Amino acid sequence: QLQLVASGGGLVEVGGSLRLSCAASGFILRYYAIGWFRQAPGKEREEVSCISNSGDITWITASVKGRFTISRDNAMNTVFLQMNSLTPEDSAVYYCAAKETTCPIATNIGGAYWGKGTLVTVSS
Repeated sequence: QLQLVASGGGLVEVGGSLRLSCAASGFILRYYAIGWFRQAPGKEREEVSCISNSGDITWITASVKGRFTISRDNAMNTVFLQMNSLTPEDSAVYYCAAKETTCPIATNIGGAYWGKGTLVTVSS
């Protein structure tokens, strides 16, 4: 069974850090670009970062540039999102998605594999 599992969310204070993980089972992640998305209550889902299948190319949205870093360890079949200097505006459910495409994968999202989200709450 193909499955993505996002983890690492939690409650953190303003300025704190979290590291999210996206682990795959049932398929080999290195063939896929991975995007991290988030959705806050009442807002549309947005892609915040993406990494190519090889890890050579990364994309990050402007609102988190300089604070978030995406990386992958294909040997572990896992992609990470390091989030620093968190603000309340970063509070959301974070999801990872996998697709054999280029970054950002939101531009070609049909048919992507999605993981269950992990909740990030930043308290002020």
